[in-house]
Amino acid sequence: MLWSDPDNEPPKELRHTQDMLRRLGVLMAVAMLLAMIVIGIR
Repeated sequence: MLWSDPDNEPPKELRHTQDMLRRLGVLMAVAMLLAMIVIGIR
């Protein structure tokens, strides 16, 4: 690896976007689970 090679670290904005998408995915999974439970109860 050369000293002139760029870092493998993604930019701060990209990391922030990835964190938001991860949280959105977890939120969607929980919402789907709750919806299935509610539909199953009825």
